[in-house]
Amino acid sequence: MAKQIQEILIDDLDGGAATQTVSFAIDGTSYEIDLSDVNAKKLREHLAPFVASARRDLSAGAPKRRRGGATRALSREKSADIRAWAKQHGHPVSERGRIASKIVEQYEAAH
Repeated sequence: MAKQIQEILIDDLDGGAATQTVSFAIDGTSYEIDLSDVNAKKLREHLAPFVASARRDLSAGAPKRRRGGATRALSREKSADIRAWAKQHGHPVSERGRIASKIVEQYEAAH
């Protein structure tokens, strides 16, 4: 049996047929909107003077840093791998809680 799945975009602004999804961000929040070519052009034209005067955020997509320079929390699997590696190499590491950044850096350098 064959199956065909069709995705139809509806213009979020006027309810007509949309041809594209436009992504943008403002005030730290990212948005997506489905638009027709005409409405997408209008959006871009309205934003053009602001975009022309703005500077790019080069950190977009990079992990945000917290106080003390720590990056986002490690996954459980990665934490388990780091703990096992640290024990095999004689580094003191607890079974639970935060892993010292020095040990994480050494693990990353070794892998």
